[in-house]
Formats: sequence, structure tokens, C-alpha cells
Amino acid sequence: MVDRDLVASKLSELADRLARVRAHRKTTADDLGRDRDALDLVAFNLMLALQTCADIASHLIADEGWAAAASLGAAFERLRDQGVISEPVSTALARAVGLRNVVARGYAGVRPEMIHAGATVGLADLEAFSREVTTWAQGRR
Repeated sequence: MVDRDLVASKLSELADRLARVRAHRKTTADDLGRDRDALDLVAFNLMLALQTCADIASHLIADEGWAAAASLGAAFERLRDQGVISEPVSTALARAVGLRNVVARGYAGVRPEMIHAGATVGLADLEAFSREVTTWAQGRR
């Protein structure tokens, strides 16, 4: 059975991370690239937002007794297969794992264009994840 309090706490954490991204993102990727502090804050909070989504996915998979996912991307696919999130959200978050890895591990440096895209267009995918998980969890009562 899903620990609703834990999921609610994680969704609240996700909302906070998204608010922090919005507060520090810049209008253009060039502007973001020129402001290293803002770039770091946005990249870090995007990484933590994606990690929070992965944590939620892992908790749901474990709590429901579904087969463990072999990777973070596969965890979002598992949620899709179980009807928790939609195909577009699953695909977007599985792709976003790459951004998380670049930020977390510093692969070839963090590109402002990638971070800016995540901080603008990508926020809708994270918000959709939150809505879809909330809707699914409410239906489990």
C-alpha cells in the first residue's frame, strides 16, 4: 500500500524545487550562461526536482510490489505501464534523467542551453508528473 504521507511530502518538495527554478531562471539561455550563480541554482534545483520524481517512482514501485526497475528511466516506464503516469510524461522524464546525470556528475560541463530548456519547457513535464501521481494516488483510496 502506498504511503500517502510520504508521496505528499515528496510532491511538496517537488513543488518547492520548481518554484526555486522559476525564481532563478533567466529569459534566455545566454542570460543564464552569463550568470553562473543563477545557472548553478537552476541546474541544482532541476536535478533535485528530477531526483524527487525518481524517488516518488521508486516508492510507488516498492509500495505496490511491482517489479523493480533497472534504471531511473525504467522506473518512469514502470509507472506508465501501471497507469500512474501518461506516455508523454514517462517519455519526457526518462529523457530528463540525462539532464540529471549531467548536472549530478558534471559530464562535459553543464550547458546553459540544456538547463534553460529544462527550466522553461521542461517544467511542464515535471508539473504533469505531479498532477498525474496525485490523481492516481487519490483514486487509490
